Amino acid sequence: MLKTRMRRLGAEQQRSLGRLAAIEAAVAALGNEDLLDLADIFATGNPTPLREMAETEMRKRNISL
Repeated sequence: MLKTRMRRLGAEQQRSLGRLAAIEAAVAALGNEDLLDLADIFATGNPTPLREMAETEMRKRNISL
């Protein structure tokens, strides 16, 4: 039972990591205008992972709001 549960949790973790990588790739693939729109949406309020991803990509491209 424990082995099955561990395998299930491991598979779930791999799917989660895959989704996160896909989200990061999608943010990186955005054009500059779309990236700025995304950053603008998440600019206010509490910091979020999407906000951090957008800000990181903007720094790479040397663009700002």
